[in-house]
Amino acid sequence: MARFTRADWVDAAYRRFSDDGIRAVAVEPTARELGTTKGSFYWHFADRQALVDAVLETWRDRETEALIAEVEMISDPQSRLAALLEIIAHRTGERSGERTLYADAAAADVRDIVEAVTERRVSYLTGLLEASGVPGREARRRAVIVVSAVIGYQQLVSSGWDAAADPRPLVETLFALATAPV
Repeated sequence: MARFTRADWVDAAYRRFSDDGIRAVAVEPTARELGTTKGSFYWHFADRQALVDAVLETWRDRETEALIAEVEMISDPQSRLAALLEIIAHRTGERSGERTLYADAAAADVRDIVEAVTERRVSYLTGLLEASGVPGREARRRAVIVVSAVIGYQQLVSSGWDAAADPRPLVETLFALATAPV
């Protein structure tokens, strides 16, 4: 039998999260997917919550921190903002785990990290808007609206609404609203 690392378990659980949401992160189905036993799991994790925490840390790193690092390579703040919104538009269809995560955020096992990631996103976007000429409080309000619009769009799609249309025109409108003169 193959020996699985902690990273193998997290990757397999992250795939389950991406496909079916955080509630799908469970020990036995992940063990079956890996072709191993639950005993292998306990070499790396104390319990399911430890696995959920690792999956959520991976989500934060992949869907927020890596995205910010990618955008930060662009020198002009307005170009960074446009690139960020474009990346979000392209990845909206790929982020199914996140689509349900906000609906599940009332659960104690995910609330803290969802709040922290949301604040990180709003704060980062606020900074981009300020650097693009939108004053402080207004930048924060607009950042909250943009993040809310993205989460709302994800919720609509996850509920079965057929968005069929290319999301880029929506992103262009969101960009125009976010950067409009005060």
